Amino acid sequence: MSKKLESILERYESLNEMMLKPDVISNITEYQKYAKEVADLSETVEKYKELKKYQQEKLDAELIYDAESDADMKELLYEEVKQLKQKIEVCEGELKLLLIPKDPDDDKNVIVEIRAGAGGEEAALFAYELYRMYVNYADKNRWKSEEISSNATELGGIKEVTFSISGKSVYGKMKYESGVHRVQRVPETESQGRIQTSTATVAVLPEAQDVEVKIEEKDLKVDTYRSSGAGGQHVNKTESCIRMTHIPTGIVVTCQDERSQIKNREKALKVLKSRLYDFYNTEYRKEYDENRKSQIGTGDRSERIRTYNFPQGRITDHRISFTLYSLENFLNGDIGEMIEALAIADKEAKLLNEEN
Repeated sequence: MSKKLESILERYESLNEMMLKPDVISNITEYQKYAKEVADLSETVEKYKELKKYQQEKLDAELIYDAESDADMKELLYEEVKQLKQKIEVCEGELKLLLIPKDPDDDKNVIVEIRAGAGGEEAALFAYELYRMYVNYADKNRWKSEEISSNATELGGIKEVTFSISGKSVYGKMKYESGVHRVQRVPETESQGRIQTSTATVAVLPEAQDVEVKIEEKDLKVDTYRSSGAGGQHVNKTESCIRMTHIPTGIVVTCQDERSQIKNREKALKVLKSRLYDFYNTEYRKEYDENRKSQIGTGDRSERIRTYNFPQGRITDHRISFTLYSLENFLNGDIGEMIEALAIADKEAKLLNEEN
């Protein structure tokens, strides 16, 4: 580990020197590339410097201990060495986690798709609550969320909704939300007071860049149609909605959020690229299924990942057996503690996988 850390430190110092050169400063693209790499390495470098500091202090204290003859001083030095050993162990553990290869998609924006599952109107209402939860979470992180398409129900629920979230390291946090979410509660329409179980599925896709996914025009079938929702004369007269089909994979994307057919086409294409990027990545990951099982962030979307129990005010994530009793705040977007617990568990699982 020390050799790897030394090479990271050398690279970090070399990058900082390069960023001071006039030709790099004048080249915005190159400067930004180096600045990003410096930012990515900075936490590891700072932790490594902290480790080296504790190691040197321990070595100095041990030398003084060996030369010291006073019993009281030797006892104090012994305690100091003991504390420094503990600090070194903590630093080494943190550095092991920092050295785990980073998911290249973590810095990307995301496309989120939520669909009502089993449970009829109650599932649609729950799907809307999940959508609202993620929008609030995005606001708390100062990310930008934008609806792409939705299919609402008469009682205020949603059969399905697709939206984007953009900001710093969005996928790195949101990727843990993919899967089946289950709600247990008494619906407002239930006169007998019986608890009903409903579900909604969440898919979080990293937003694909143009260089990552190339779509040939001949592989696309694009249909236009009129919106089926409210909208008066505009809906009746303008075929602004887009249905885009990728012929080789059969993936279909619809978008009717904008009044402009051109804008809806742009949004639909963005979603399609992200779905294709995820599709091909999933096919690739299947070849490494055993390794994939140890990674919390890339689980099967058919897997039930979380239960929202209203009578108990409880949220339980089944992947890590982690429970919170703050359901109202959670649904208002305070999901950071859960995501942090999932991220830590994911890193620990990957570390264990690497060691084995």
